[in-house]
Amino acid sequence: MTRHQKIGLYLHAFGEVHTQLLIEECYKLKKQVYLPMICNMNNKLVWVKVSRHQYRNKRFSHHPLGMKEPMASRGYSVSHLDLLVMPLVACDHHGTRMGMGGGFYDRTLATAPHQPFRLGLAQTFQLLDQTLPRQAWDQPLDALLTPHNIYRFKR
Repeated sequence: MTRHQKIGLYLHAFGEVHTQLLIEECYKLKKQVYLPMICNMNNKLVWVKVSRHQYRNKRFSHHPLGMKEPMASRGYSVSHLDLLVMPLVACDHHGTRMGMGGGFYDRTLATAPHQPFRLGLAQTFQLLDQTLPRQAWDQPLDALLTPHNIYRFKR
């Protein structure tokens, strides 16, 4: 994370690994923090730069799907980011990520001209021994971070 300056994170909402301490650490290290917002026109994610003040004062709106989003008028493409930290339900040893089923991350990454480094956050039990089926549109992870290990994958 030392070489990455523009970091896309998520606000945990549905039992994902909590990101509060990671977000605070990014601010401490003078990183730029970007949070996702769903673009209603194409169901892709855009990334909104959020200041420490905005984050700590919880300047977020509630999306109809249940998650919190930053309040902003302008979001950046995922190509703007150096590192993208992604939530997941499960992951296999090949970097195939199973999300919540909305396809927002996959759709967003599939058309991005520049790909940020993709890091999944998971509890140990979310790393599966069996191989998950990977569809043509699925966007694999570069690495997975669990409480006990980091796993690197070939994309």
